[in-house]
Parts: sequence; C-alpha cells; structure tokens
Amino acid sequence: MHFSKTYSQLLLTLPPELRESAIQYRQLKKIINQIVAELTALGLSPDLLHRVVQPPTAPDDKGKQKEGAPSDAHAHGPRVIYEFANVQDHVEPRLRLRLDPDPDPDPELLSSDSPGPSSAPSRSDLTISLPISQDLLRAALTSSASEQPSGGQDYPDTELAAVDATSLPAELVIPLVSDTTFFRTLTEALNSLAAYLVTKRVEFESTLRTLSHDISSASRPSSSTSSFHPHSPFSSDPANISVSSHALAINARSDLDTWRQIFQLYMEADIFQGHQERFRGERDVDDAEARLQAFNAELNQRIHKGIIKLRMKQSRVALKTFMDLNTFILDLRKFQHVTAEATRKILKKHAKRTALPLAPDLASPFVVRPDSQDRALILSRTVTRNTETLSLSLLLVQALTETLLPIIPHIDDYSCVICTNLAFKPIRLRCSHLFCVRCLVKLQKRGEEHCPICRAPTVLSADRSNVDWALLNFMKDWFPMEAKKKLQQNEREAAEEEMQELGLDVRGCLVM
Repeated sequence: MHFSKTYSQLLLTLPPELRESAIQYRQLKKIINQIVAELTALGLSPDLLHRVVQPPTAPDDKGKQKEGAPSDAHAHGPRVIYEFANVQDHVEPRLRLRLDPDPDPDPELLSSDSPGPSSAPSRSDLTISLPISQDLLRAALTSSASEQPSGGQDYPDTELAAVDATSLPAELVIPLVSDTTFFRTLTEALNSLAAYLVTKRVEFESTLRTLSHDISSASRPSSSTSSFHPHSPFSSDPANISVSSHALAINARSDLDTWRQIFQLYMEADIFQGHQERFRGERDVDDAEARLQAFNAELNQRIHKGIIKLRMKQSRVALKTFMDLNTFILDLRKFQHVTAEATRKILKKHAKRTALPLAPDLASPFVVRPDSQDRALILSRTVTRNTETLSLSLLLVQALTETLLPIIPHIDDYSCVICTNLAFKPIRLRCSHLFCVRCLVKLQKRGEEHCPICRAPTVLSADRSNVDWALLNFMKDWFPMEAKKKLQQNEREAAEEEMQELGLDVRGCLVM
C-alpha cells in the first residue's frame, strides 16, 4: 500500500481539527513532478544531476575502481552545487554552476546542440555538456546579473545562441521556481501547524486549571466543611489542635476517596511514560493507546461494581474532562508520529525523484525548544542536534500529572516504613524519622534502641511528646477511611497483647 493512502487512512482516525492541520502529502507529490519537469526543461535531468552532484562510487574489495566510475568528476568542467538562499520570509533553493572548462575542449562537444551529456566515453559523461542550453543559460544569467558588479557583462536574448564556453561567467545561479514552491508549501504547513499547536496548548492548560479547581472542590477534606470545629482540650497551639471524632467518618459531600482511587489507578497504568526500572521514558503510540484503553476499562468496571463511587455531579463531569485530556494527548502523539513520517517520506521522495541532495532539517512543530525560531526550516543540522528539546505531548503529560496528582495527598508519602500502612498515630523520633505508634511500641517492648532507618539511639527515649499532633490531624482530615481502619487495627492488636500477657487464649470464645 502506498504511503499516501496509508497517510489518509491514519488521518481519518484523528479528530477533524487535527486532520485540517495536516500537511498536504499528495499536493507535495505533484509539486515534485513539477520540479522534475522544470529540471528536465533546463537540461538537468535527474540522471545527469545524480552523476554530477553525487560523490564518486567507492572502490571495490580489490581496491580497484569499478568500471565506468568517475575518476575526477569535479576537477574539470562545470560543477553543480545545490544551496538554499534566505529571501525575506522564505528560503529559495537554487543551483550554482561553477564553470571551469577544459583548456583543450573537445570540438565535437562545443559544437553539440544537445543539452544532455555526451555519449562518448570521456569525462564529459559526468559533467554538463557545453554549450549549455539557451533556457538554462538565460535563467542563470538573469539570476546572476543581480549579483554581478555594475560593470558586469550583459547577455541579450538575441546573443544567447552565440555564447561559447569562453564567454560564460565563472558561476551560473539558477533559481528553482518549483522547488521554491515545494519548500514554501511544506514550511508554511509546518509553521501553520506550529501556530495551531500553540493555541491548543493554551487551551489545554486553561482546561487543566479549570479541572484542577473542580477536582479540588469535589474532593475537599472534612476541615473545609462548615461543620468542622477544631479544638484541643490541652492547648491552643495549632500543632496540638485535634479534629473531633466525627471527622473520621466519610464526608458525604466529598469524593476524596474516589479521586484518590482514580489517581492511584492512573499512576499504576503508566500510560504515556514509564517509571519502573525495566522501562523508563516515553512510551510508543501503540503501547500508550493499549494502556489508556486498559485504564479506561478497569475504571469503568470498578464504577459499575460500585468499588468507585462518584457521589457528586461535579466529579462525573471532571472525570469526563480528565479522560478527554488524556485522549487528546494520545491523538497528539498519533498526529506527531504520522506528520513526522509524512515529512520524512516526502523529503526522501524529493531527493530520489529530483536527484538533488537531501534537504536541510525541518524543525518539528511538536518539539519545544528553548531557543525556537519562527521559521520551520533550520539550515544547520548541528543546531537541532545539540539543542535540548522536549516533546509537546510529553510536556502536556508532565503538566497533567504535576497539576492534578498533588491535589490528593498520596498515602505512600505518609506510611510507616515497618508495616507499610498509614503511620497513624505518627511518632516522630529525635532523628526526625516517622513510625506508627504500634510499630514503635513493639520495638520498645523488644528492647531495640536504634532507629530502623538511621540506627540512631532514639527508640527507647520516645514518649507522648514525640507524637506529631499536626500530622495526626492532617491524616484524620485527608485519610479518614485509612485512619479509621488503622485505629481499629491498633486497638485490636493492643487488646490481643494484653490478653496474651494475662495468659488468656485469644483464638476465640469457646461455648461449653
């Protein structure tokens, strides 16, 4: 299947606004045909340019040059250089012919009327035959006239046919009109796409800020409600303020636990970027699409089973917006891949069909550079290689995760390193390390003096003054379900230890 058909089919899978911004691959292919026709009309067929512009063939394994290979194609005779000139707001491709005729030219060559290469097996087979065609000479002299000094030689149209090799200037500059149209069309399409992506990025960030506000409103902790009344029977110090016991219950007007589960599932999916030791970095399009579909299926399944409950309408709208943003990033990744492939293919086709050297690098509109330029055409390859770049899709993924995920505190940031559960009630040792009260009591009963993390002798000296009251209230506020579960577990373990110390069986009651 031809790429143009595959390209059209891939674009159909993308949203309409992205399809409208795609480069016109078929139009560029037609312009390439026009370039070939223009070069052929000038007497510079692709076969001839390929032999003149390309370097000599490499020698074979025996160290001898292959039969028919040029020995010194650029030493004598005209030389063709393909170059780009900056003209106002675009670049102009052109051919520069540096003429160095042989001191003893072949009379048959000078009298030849054919603009193509000579059929004789000589060095002229690899150079442009002289005299050059009238059309080629007229275009070259017209272009080079503006670059010559005021006293330069003028060649009227009536005298073109009589010009011989000795009257030719040292250089002929031939502007390529169709080639200029090709690169102007391509660069304008990429620049238009870059401007469109800037607009979409602004819209994405605006939607992200609104979504952040909506999720924050829908997942408010108990302290944000009007029924919350902090108090402390011991002190008015904010660090000692305790939340009343009813705060351990789930706030019916908040989806705090719901969004915590959603974000936890989202981080485990690692949709666009890997963070494990096995794979780190940006994932490819197919892998990201499969992971997004798996995440969406698992999320819908948990909602259907009632494991995840969206109590508030605001949360349901926010979840749809959240999924739409992820879908847009995936579509952007697809669009980036297909646009890069189309650009690479069309430039390769341009070089193959015209026999002109490969064009300079084209700056991708999907890449964010600190020193990005307005124009898409970068004439120096070293600039694009050495400049630090960042993919736009990866930038949006980072903005999404860095803006939304910190809204809900993650339980792993407040867990005990011994039991790996929520460190409730939190005991902060003099070495500043944090443990839950049950794990610390067990360490003290075993007579272990050193901190399990830094081995500082701070365990046995810990008492009620080491309770981090501010963090305890924070855990009650932001982790009500986990705090309640941990509190019940601590009470059950404490009761079992007391019964064991009394010599009672804690396996259960026996009915006689």
